[in-house]
Amino acid sequence: MEPLTEQRRVNGPVVYGFLRLVNVPEARQIALTASLVEYCRRHELLLSGVFTDRKATAGPITTAFTGLLDVLALPGTYGVVLPAVSHLGPKAIATERERRIDTAVARLLLVRGTSKPHPAGHGHSSLSSTGRSYRQSPGPAFALEAET
Repeated sequence: MEPLTEQRRVNGPVVYGFLRLVNVPEARQIALTASLVEYCRRHELLLSGVFTDRKATAGPITTAFTGLLDVLALPGTYGVVLPAVSHLGPKAIATERERRIDTAVARLLLVRGTSKPHPAGHGHSSLSSTGRSYRQSPGPAFALEAET
């Protein structure tokens, strides 16, 4: 008899993280990276790397973002995970970056959204400035009581 899927070592969809950390202490970087790791663990995603912008720029193209676009072009890449949409940069830069991620046919996943909080276990989607739908983490899912 074959083992259940939950008992097999199976890789989840491949994602890459992206952080914009301008003048941010190392402790904050560690905490944000840990939040990406935890999000991916909870959602059975394989976090294959994290790209980090450390300098404020006037445009959307940076070394880190170019690297992200390069890996999004690889076969089998599912998407990008961000702590929040603000990590794409200021509105004008974020809009262009969202467009480029969308062109790469990658999902944009947010650890936390920017809209009003919802009750735990009630995830929702919101629209970005480009009209793109994000899937936001609903927080912990609670088990329902078994019917008898």
